[in-house]
Amino acid sequence: MKNVVRLGQLPREKGVWSEEPSKSVYLNPLYKAEYFEVLIRDAEDVFSIHASTTEIDSWSNSVGIGSYTDRIFENFSNPVKTFAGLPLNKPLIMGIVNATPDSFSNGGRFDTADTGMQMLYDGADLIDVGGESTRPGARCVDAEEEAGRVLPVVEELLHNGAVVSVDTRKSFVVAGAIQAGAQIINDVSAFTFDGDGLEYVSQTPQTAVILMHSQGTPEHMQDAPSYDGPASLEVFDYLSDRITACEKAGVFRNRICIDPGIGFGKTLSDNCEILSRLGMLKGLGCPLLLGVSRKSFIAAASRNELSDFRLSGTISAEITALDKGADILRVHDVAETLQAVSVWRKTKEFE
Repeated sequence: MKNVVRLGQLPREKGVWSEEPSKSVYLNPLYKAEYFEVLIRDAEDVFSIHASTTEIDSWSNSVGIGSYTDRIFENFSNPVKTFAGLPLNKPLIMGIVNATPDSFSNGGRFDTADTGMQMLYDGADLIDVGGESTRPGARCVDAEEEAGRVLPVVEELLHNGAVVSVDTRKSFVVAGAIQAGAQIINDVSAFTFDGDGLEYVSQTPQTAVILMHSQGTPEHMQDAPSYDGPASLEVFDYLSDRITACEKAGVFRNRICIDPGIGFGKTLSDNCEILSRLGMLKGLGCPLLLGVSRKSFIAAASRNELSDFRLSGTISAEITALDKGADILRVHDVAETLQAVSVWRKTKEFE
């Protein structure tokens, strides 16, 4: 990746990126979005440029991509106000319920609706229920078995007034979750593992979705992840394509949340680079979710701590994400996260 240069040093031929500027020009907000890092990918490398909004506007119009950058600026200036009926005037906390025997975080027990209810009591805004582990190396679970784990928990949480997300890749589980009344489908494959799930969602206008980036499947995603250039650019492109696929199916941006998929087919360096440029994803015009809770990259960046001893690193990454515009934090430790978010929000009152 080339060093930072000024816009005036770049070619200004009209039409250079006119065919598909979304795959070659990226805006990463800096300094409260008054300045941006402009990342420009050509056939050989990626340029990084720091520039003001005025400079970017003049330059983008001169090379014929003004409408593209205008749309990105509009998404930054007017973010979505709600997701799944929940206001986004403050960060939302999503509690994780693992109804699985092999999650890295729950010591091999099946979480139940009681776990979710305790998280609501601790301050969670919504609960994400999963019946298939997606940790690195995890094997695929039969859809009926997964549904049997998840749906009773979902039904009990809904009965008690919770806003519920179901973490699944399988259309059979999607259909059961929607029928039970789950408000959100959280698909780590962004509906590429089983596209029929998107069809079910498209038929239920009240259902929201979370689209996540992943390189490979959980079983093999950490074998040898690699990217051609900064990982954040591929994440941006992938999520942009998946948003378009959803919209073609009738699921529009006001129902879509995006997740960069920290730890899903990414090295420590990839994860940290994505976090450093997380704000770029706000240019896609959807709420932004981050799930870093107790993940192994935290230990890799520190002293190889076990999952029970990664809370401090988790909160550090989450506060970084909030500073870059994250709307939802997916967490195991609700009370502790809420405390950190509350302090962060209080300090923002004075900026």
